[in-house]
Amino acid sequence: MMKLKAVFYHAGCPVCIAAEDKLAEAIDATRYDVEIVHLGDSKSRIKEAEEAGIKSVPAVLLEGTAFHINFGANLSDLS
Repeated sequence: MMKLKAVFYHAGCPVCIAAEDKLAEAIDATRYDVEIVHLGDSKSRIKEAEEAGIKSVPAVLLEGTAFHINFGANLSDLS
């Protein structure tokens, strides 16, 4: 069975790290290939996140659908 894609975007802030610790680890690794993207370190991926519908971080993209978690920073603040 092919795994589904989950991308967790964050900026390294305390809210983002807490979400990563809890949510990203809770995603079923047998169903999803989870990728963690620190947009503070990987600014080249901000456009990718925007095009996927990510407006703020922390957020997770599951099967092409963006889910925003709490609020850490707007993507516009990261570029």
